[in-house]
Amino acid sequence: MKLGPRDAPGYFARPDPDSTGLLIYGEDAMRVALKRQKVIAALIGPEGEAEMRLTRIPGSELRRDPALLLDALKAQSFFPGPRVAFLEEATDTLAKPVAAALQDWLPGDAQLIVTAGALKSSSSLRKLFEGHKSARAAGIYNDPPGRAEIEADLARSGLRDIDRSAMDALTALARELDPGDFRQTVEKVALYKLGDSSALTPEEVALCAPTSTEADLDEMLHVAAEGRTAEIGPMMTRLSAQGMNPVTLIIIATRHFRALYAVASDPGGPHQGVARGRPPIFGPRRDRMLRQAQNWGAFRLESALGMLTDTDLQLRSAGQHAPALALVERCFIRLAMLSARG
Repeated sequence: MKLGPRDAPGYFARPDPDSTGLLIYGEDAMRVALKRQKVIAALIGPEGEAEMRLTRIPGSELRRDPALLLDALKAQSFFPGPRVAFLEEATDTLAKPVAAALQDWLPGDAQLIVTAGALKSSSSLRKLFEGHKSARAAGIYNDPPGRAEIEADLARSGLRDIDRSAMDALTALARELDPGDFRQTVEKVALYKLGDSSALTPEEVALCAPTSTEADLDEMLHVAAEGRTAEIGPMMTRLSAQGMNPVTLIIIATRHFRALYAVASDPGGPHQGVARGRPPIFGPRRDRMLRQAQNWGAFRLESALGMLTDTDLQLRSAGQHAPALALVERCFIRLAMLSARG
């Protein structure tokens, strides 16, 4: 049986305990691993692995000994409870032992969980699970978790009262972070709110979000846009130590000032402009960008974009000999000085 994108999240959270097995496949190994962890935890509980009710079989070992999988399905644990035989990194070359295991499976045997990389529709592994009457196959694609999935994850952690802006913040983070980092962020949010009955706010989401080079870069853009000239040198030194590419700095700065120009030049005014932002701008960042756009005004933002374009052309020029980071720092200082005149 094939699980579609709409049905798969619900099944991962509440898998059928009487099913023969489940194949989870996809390009992103981390996304596949997170779904597999959720399914196995739902089947055998938090103590299942400690009670030896989980058997792991790497695909490479099954190639050497095809009987391993069937033995794992039939083996009994010292502890009562459901069991799982987990085959990881499977490929179509293992279709024969997997087919034998599915055929010989009987009620009371361990449930078979198989993970694999990207599989075409013609894959023999996919056909085995999709065509089986009591087994399932689910493809994991590179789409970030949606609002319903995030809400379900938070609810399982006991967090149900979530401000709408906070959910917007979490949804935006899901698009920006890789799956592992986002899962850690959700867990951190749940721990942060443990014992707190008030609604989750976007400020609390921001406190729990990971800090990284991107955070330093965002702050550098705000420093330049808010006229804080004295802070540019130390921040450039920090970004340089993190290996930030000068051209990348200019590209991202240009994107930020274009967003400000769109807000400042909106026919309905800056408040309408910031509301129309895509992707949506939320929380403290929304207020900050609104203040910056109002301070600059559309006319001076046109001048700022001209400075950034000139610097970008200089950086890409074959005859350019000046240090690239020095050119970027000079551009940011000029932007900050232009902002301070407002």
